[in-house]
Amino acid sequence: MSMQPYGPGGGSPSMRASDADRERAVDVLRAGFAEGRLTKTEYDDRVGRAYEAQTYADLHRLVGDLPQGPAPTAFLAPPQLPMPAMPRWGMQTPLAPPPPSRTNNAAVAALICGIGTPLTCGFLGLPALISGLVARREIRHTGESGDGMALTGIVIGAMGMALWLIFFLTRNF
Repeated sequence: MSMQPYGPGGGSPSMRASDADRERAVDVLRAGFAEGRLTKTEYDDRVGRAYEAQTYADLHRLVGDLPQGPAPTAFLAPPQLPMPAMPRWGMQTPLAPPPPSRTNNAAVAALICGIGTPLTCGFLGLPALISGLVARREIRHTGESGDGMALTGIVIGAMGMALWLIFFLTRNF
């Protein structure tokens, strides 16, 4: 992996160095000297030239042969990492299917009673209403599925009871 000198924002090696850039180069030299990579004479010579450096290329020549840890990031281009493939518009990314949700038993009972209400002269309307309301409350607390069944049971049960009630009340007149 070759690393190219650069300036802030991807500038060229001929870009002028700042005082902070010079200090970072001196830090790299200091670490190199402490690790025994530079002699005292080399260290003194390079530190003097670092403070006189005008461009990033000048600083890179001074520290280019030393390991540069976190300090010299201003002198080396970051490694090029492969970009992850981005999905195109309209493409679905595969997702794990959600875990199967348990259906609330009271919701099933509400639907069955609601469907049976017209067949039983409205007698199952009240159980459909009660079990539907109970099911909706339980579904809110437990996160179970079946809200649609409970609501359908409530509506059919209430309509069936109302229609049979109207039928019985108007039959005598």
